[in-house]
Amino acid sequence: MTDQWVPKSFIGDIVSVEYEEKPSLIKKPHAPDAFTWGGETYCVATLISAWVDYTRRGRMARNMRPEHLTSAARRGSWGVGRFYFRVLTARGRCFDLYYDRAPEEAGDRGGHWYLYRELERVTDES
Repeated sequence: MTDQWVPKSFIGDIVSVEYEEKPSLIKKPHAPDAFTWGGETYCVATLISAWVDYTRRGRMARNMRPEHLTSAARRGSWGVGRFYFRVLTARGRCFDLYYDRAPEEAGDRGGHWYLYRELERVTDES
């Protein structure tokens, strides 16, 4: 019998995050200790998993020479990439959050945190 997490609902909202110890590199964050969504703060109890996606999206997908795409997909480049975190909150809810490194405009050099989706646990009885 194994447990797995499956999507329950898509959210896609910007959230604010809190750290007990801030990341040393703002563009390469670790999982937050808490996040605020819809006026409610959720404390992260467990980091289930983390992964990075350096896929170039939108206009960023068209502004690089083909010979550089392979290395950029492996290590990222300025303003490109998402850091994903699957977390279990203190109240037992599971969420996928991500930090998107893409700036929204010239004066906005930092990225933004998003609450991607909520997940639910299902048990495979095989």
